Amino acid sequence: MILDLLFPNRCIHCNRIIDSDVLVCNVCFEQIHFTHFEFSAENNLKEKCKLLFPIENAFALMQFEQENLSRKIIHELKYRSREKTGKVLANWVTDRLDFKNAKPDLLLSVPLHPKKEKERGYNQLHLFAKTLSEHYKIPHEKDLMKRNHYSKAQALRDKKDRLEIENTFSLTKNISDQHILLIDDVFTTGNTLSTIAWEILKGENNKVSVLVMAMDE
Repeated sequence: MILDLLFPNRCIHCNRIIDSDVLVCNVCFEQIHFTHFEFSAENNLKEKCKLLFPIENAFALMQFEQENLSRKIIHELKYRSREKTGKVLANWVTDRLDFKNAKPDLLLSVPLHPKKEKERGYNQLHLFAKTLSEHYKIPHEKDLMKRNHYSKAQALRDKKDRLEIENTFSLTKNISDQHILLIDDVFTTGNTLSTIAWEILKGENNKVSVLVMAMDE
């Protein structure tokens, strides 16, 4: 309580004092560009993924536009040690996402290289995926895929660099007959998700869907 008085939680956009378990005030919340996608319907994210790999369904929570609030939220999560942002984002997802008859069997979040995770102190996707796992009663297999190469952060790479697939991934065990929901923070070129998806699709009768916090136009 004393810490809350000395260091109150503030809206990451306007700096207004807010409750400790939220990211933005009610006024700024209205500025977030949510996609309103349906998981089982055609949408822009699914169309982009179709160009890269066979996909079942796709959902993006927000639009990741230049200088908008969603970009600031993702940066808070990834680069400013605000891991709890992942739980808030997951709660926003559960308010909007209904799997209906297309519920996946497993959740798989994109892994960080161990060196990168040690530098950051956490994987920004783990608390997000854990919260989704608990809500939807779907197992989260955070160690099913490993990243084999270390590279600089996506935000520090230009678009040309990101088009080159330097990072490769591999499964830590064989899987088959599974519908996997791949989870990532931002969909940009889709190369990372595509690389992972093709590894999963090597297994017999596996299917892939995608969920991202935000998608870049």
